[in-house]
Amino acid sequence: MQFHHHGYVSGDPRVLPAAGVGVDRPDDLPDEMDVLIVGSGPAGMIAAAQLSRFPSITTRIVERRPGRLAIGQADGIQARSVETFDAFGFAERITAEAYRITEMAFWQPDAEDPGRIVRGARPLDDTTGVSEYPHLIVNQARVLDYFAEYMANAPTRMRPDYGWAFQGLEIDDDAEYPVAVTLLDTSDESSGETRTVRAKYVIGADGARSAVRQAIGCTLAGDQANHAWGVMDALAVTDFPDIRTKCAIQSGSGGSILLIPREGGHLFRMYVDLGEVPSGGSDAVRSTSIEQIIDHANTILSPYRLDVKHVAWHSVYEVGHRLTDRFDDVPLDELGTRTPRVFITGDACHTHSAKAGQGMNVSMQDGFNLAWKLGHVLEGRSPESLLATYSAERQVVARELIDFDREWSSLMAKRPEEFEDPSELADFYVRTAEFPAGFMTEYSPSAIVGEATHQHLASGFPIGKRFKSALTSRIADANHIHLGHHATADGRWRIYVFADDASPSSGRAAELAAWLQDAPESPLRVVPEGVRSDDWFDVKIVYQQRHTDIDIGAVPPVFRPRVGPFDLIDYEKVYARHPDIDIFEERGIDRDGAIVVVRPDQYVAHVLPLTATAELAEFFDGVMGRETN
Repeated sequence: MQFHHHGYVSGDPRVLPAAGVGVDRPDDLPDEMDVLIVGSGPAGMIAAAQLSRFPSITTRIVERRPGRLAIGQADGIQARSVETFDAFGFAERITAEAYRITEMAFWQPDAEDPGRIVRGARPLDDTTGVSEYPHLIVNQARVLDYFAEYMANAPTRMRPDYGWAFQGLEIDDDAEYPVAVTLLDTSDESSGETRTVRAKYVIGADGARSAVRQAIGCTLAGDQANHAWGVMDALAVTDFPDIRTKCAIQSGSGGSILLIPREGGHLFRMYVDLGEVPSGGSDAVRSTSIEQIIDHANTILSPYRLDVKHVAWHSVYEVGHRLTDRFDDVPLDELGTRTPRVFITGDACHTHSAKAGQGMNVSMQDGFNLAWKLGHVLEGRSPESLLATYSAERQVVARELIDFDREWSSLMAKRPEEFEDPSELADFYVRTAEFPAGFMTEYSPSAIVGEATHQHLASGFPIGKRFKSALTSRIADANHIHLGHHATADGRWRIYVFADDASPSSGRAAELAAWLQDAPESPLRVVPEGVRSDDWFDVKIVYQQRHTDIDIGAVPPVFRPRVGPFDLIDYEKVYARHPDIDIFEERGIDRDGAIVVVRPDQYVAHVLPLTATAELAEFFDGVMGRETN
């Protein structure tokens, strides 16, 4: 964490100075705003948190509830999400209070006595070391609390506007604020008072029954639900030995349980298989009582017993897999002809079962993907065409998620005798671990994702996939730092220069530094007057040598930018290889060096040779909408 560059700070350094629209921010919802977010679930809150870092942009987030969410239905936090939390500054704190999944036990019928269950496989949760961060379980409400704290401490001093429900919208492309949104005051529903506000862009993060989705003519299409599950968060006394271990339990008597221990050491969640839903039987299934769910759980757990003492929350749901054909208001036959004004995120555009633990995680990546793009367009950093990449990128991810969840849900619902091999479920879990962990997302080439022509120069940083951090040594203070952990959700593009083996003052990396600093076509030279290049671009260098072999005074100034009103030198952008773990070997980086460009949402956008200044300039010309001759 860096601070004091504006002067001595004696308070909490996470509370940034108010700036722009955050200075004297009005309490009441204004009549006009740049971005209106509907819904304060995970997708809406992460979008608001990201936009809270853009001081010149007026963003408001409305929620029909009267206050914060007390109990959330989602609880699984995949490692990719924890990486994202690190960018928002609360990964360590939420990890400390969460339940950490280290392995998963698979229970199945005893071959000698099918009426009893026995433990089979017990694989590690992450067998490949795909991330330095863990797989966590923590209530969705706490995730939202952390995002609320982040945006309240951001320069715009953002906070949710509770007590407003979305009613409808109209779009007038000729208006300065094209989207007119009608809101109902739910703080006093008997009054029926409505008001209309106008926005340049609207984000619908209002769940599976999204009114915003309906307003732009999108519909969810896909499989009808045909299998039901009862879910409960409970406190119980039991002789089941793995009550504090994540488990998939299949019984010989029929039915399955997915058991997920919760944070705090005592609470757990159970998804209890209620079986196939007969045609027209949804109402009957949904009326299943908590007592019936508990009785069925005990049948599945035999010979073990579950004495439930308290149920914090329970529900019955049917598995359905639905997806919209687009994630914005531009019909497919009008793609490329106009700018999207309204977007939908999370459950508003894709629904699936909860058992793969993906709903909250994928929804947050929707919001993160969209929000920085809106910030860049509204601040004039990028052209409006950037906004079309949101639907193009995230719909593919949602489709892959639904395909995965359909297979996982089907396996969980199968009876033990239907498996050809008793280890089939456990094998699938291990084989596909990288997908539910959130690391199989790979964006296709576009204006913000380059071609893989030079991928061989940094094979461990696949273009289009998330930037996988690795240990380095910071030269200024010899601290061992994960390179990716220094990337915060500040809306900046990141340019990582992995140097050749020359000294800092010579070689290809030094030549690139001079070009970045001085060349008119360098992306660092096209920022507006009054804006420092470091405000838009975070440029770092990693040397192959040990930190003791690098004279930091000889490092080119572009890697030691001046910051703050006192023009202080930022020493935290210059790294060397870790003494025990060579990042060049760990990530397959060519010894002649490479440039790795990373987007504000932590995805690798390009890999280039150190000498490819023309290609780097061309890429950012497209990103920034810069006209070239």
